[in-house]
Amino acid sequence: MRQLAALFLLGLLAACAGPKYTVDDGRKVDEVLLANIRSYGAGERAMRVAIGRAAALKDPDCSTQWELPFSVESSYELKADDRVAWVRALGVDERLTVVGAAMGSPLKLGDKIQDIDGYARENAEKMMLELADKRDSGRPFPIKLFGGKSVQVTPLRVCRGYARLAPPATPLAQDYHWLLTVHPLQLARADLSDDEALWAVLWGEGVSEEGGARMKTYAYGTKVAGTLYNLFTIASGIQGAAVAANAAVQAAQAAAGSVATEVLKRQLLDQATAAATSRIRDEATGVVKRLTQAQVAGAMQQAAANRGSLSGVAWVASTVFEKADAWAYARMERLKADPLAGFTLHQKLIERGLTANSMALDPERLNALNKIAEARGLREDVVAILQGMRPEDLQVAMADMPVASAPNAFSYDSEDDPAQRLQPFARGLVDGMLNMPVQSQ
Repeated sequence: MRQLAALFLLGLLAACAGPKYTVDDGRKVDEVLLANIRSYGAGERAMRVAIGRAAALKDPDCSTQWELPFSVESSYELKADDRVAWVRALGVDERLTVVGAAMGSPLKLGDKIQDIDGYARENAEKMMLELADKRDSGRPFPIKLFGGKSVQVTPLRVCRGYARLAPPATPLAQDYHWLLTVHPLQLARADLSDDEALWAVLWGEGVSEEGGARMKTYAYGTKVAGTLYNLFTIASGIQGAAVAANAAVQAAQAAAGSVATEVLKRQLLDQATAAATSRIRDEATGVVKRLTQAQVAGAMQQAAANRGSLSGVAWVASTVFEKADAWAYARMERLKADPLAGFTLHQKLIERGLTANSMALDPERLNALNKIAEARGLREDVVAILQGMRPEDLQVAMADMPVASAPNAFSYDSEDDPAQRLQPFARGLVDGMLNMPVQSQ
């Protein structure tokens, strides 16, 4: 009897000594961060399903890399209030928690990882790196979940170009690199359909395939020796990337200031204010209001300004955005998905005034993509998606606008990258992280 009591006490002490994970204690948290985390979760769910669909293509015409059929997050080393926000919004605590899963994934939403092929650490960043290492081996490996269940995970072979969303703490971050596309979090606020999420994934692969050689030539001629450690962290979703993302956003904003005149910046601000005050959606009825041609032209001008403000490797990537659109269109057709999803996603973003991203089309991209659809006999379908507006009419409407009439301000093919003066993220988030030493993390 005494032995049983002693064993019980030992078990109780062991339980008390174990790690304590954050719970929602009802405290007040940052409501903006909370909303960002919820948007991030919605976006991750849509994007991971799309990544699984893209892998099914088994495209023979692209360079490949390995992906996981699920995505994970952790609140490890965040401030206490922020950890509570993650629990409240997505059920994520310090452990690696599944926040997105492809169809057929052995891990489901909310699952928490205990060990990866026998490897277990309380440090979530180390766990994330181990997961990335197993992913990149391309071989099946076991994962044990909290609760005792074990599953076998098989990495997916996909076209090169990871698709990721900006961390909730730095929602404006965006970068376009041959290894990784980081979309600003506003993309997730467009209530992505399955096909729209697939379009975003395929488009990032298109940027990599169509612009990889050009980006490598630029990067290898400018970068210093670095480490892939940092790429693993952001490509795997670790929150530690948020610090780097914030620095990259600041660098991008500085670059935008160097290429846009004060007149242009003021005009863009006025247009954004006008769009905000004449809400596109009627809050009372939920009915979508028809945009005027001037409103659409103004929004597309902002999309052009966003593209023109990109720096570093992303600035080089911007020269192939039209080709990436064509790449995505062709592969949407192969997957029997809606090839016009790029237009519907563009329209959603324009209607919501979300233009600081690569999925809101500028005039050149809209017209180039429209020509592809027109060749397939889908011209009127595109016009219907655009609320009756024809791409050629929108291009005419923008002819007198600053971005459209000042090619020298936003030259996608210029050899003079204004961001070269900015460090350490002059060449973008991904390239900057590749060049950061491990000890700076």
